[in-house]
Amino acid sequence: MGCTAQNIIGALRAGAAVVAEHRDELIQLDREIGDADHGENMDRGFRAVIAKIDTSEPQTPAAALKLAASVLISTVGGASGPLYGTAFLRAASAVGDEAELDASAVAKVLQAGMEGVVARGRAEVGDKTMIDALSPAVDAAKNTAESGADSAKVLAAAAEAAHQGAQATEPLVARKGRASYLGERSAGHIDPGARSTALLLTAFAQAAGARA
Repeated sequence: MGCTAQNIIGALRAGAAVVAEHRDELIQLDREIGDADHGENMDRGFRAVIAKIDTSEPQTPAAALKLAASVLISTVGGASGPLYGTAFLRAASAVGDEAELDASAVAKVLQAGMEGVVARGRAEVGDKTMIDALSPAVDAAKNTAESGADSAKVLAAAAEAAHQGAQATEPLVARKGRASYLGERSAGHIDPGARSTALLLTAFAQAAGARA
């Protein structure tokens, strides 16, 4: 089964719910190595996304992704708004006018999103950022799509890889963002952006699986 605009809307709703559920956790992670605002910003942003969806009802995958991008850029503070917004915007551009996305297109969407984050944040694997979750997620998505799996399995593989990638940021010394100001003291903490990336991909995968 392909991924339609309604599927993406469902995934965004699931993402908003998981961000709200883990808001305090994300705040605490960011308190340890950042500004302590990641959870609050992400929660506010995704609540705004859902409020906008409820009044606009996007009709294509690209329209749904573009809506999320514009709302996140305008409502999420700190670095997260531009990074997540750029990810969704690049993802929207990648799907064009397609009405339904197959497994390979879902993997392509994740790839485009990651490329947007890299272009905006200039980070790479090992810098202790959301790229440490996104990069393995993209690789897993590609490999799973190439094996002939459906879009739900592609997202599930991406989510599992993102979770492992986020956990692997704990011993790293940050080289980008506010956490980098702490130097060696940034080690021993999971990066909040990597954690929120893993949470969102898990929510998206669960939403896809529920409809499979």
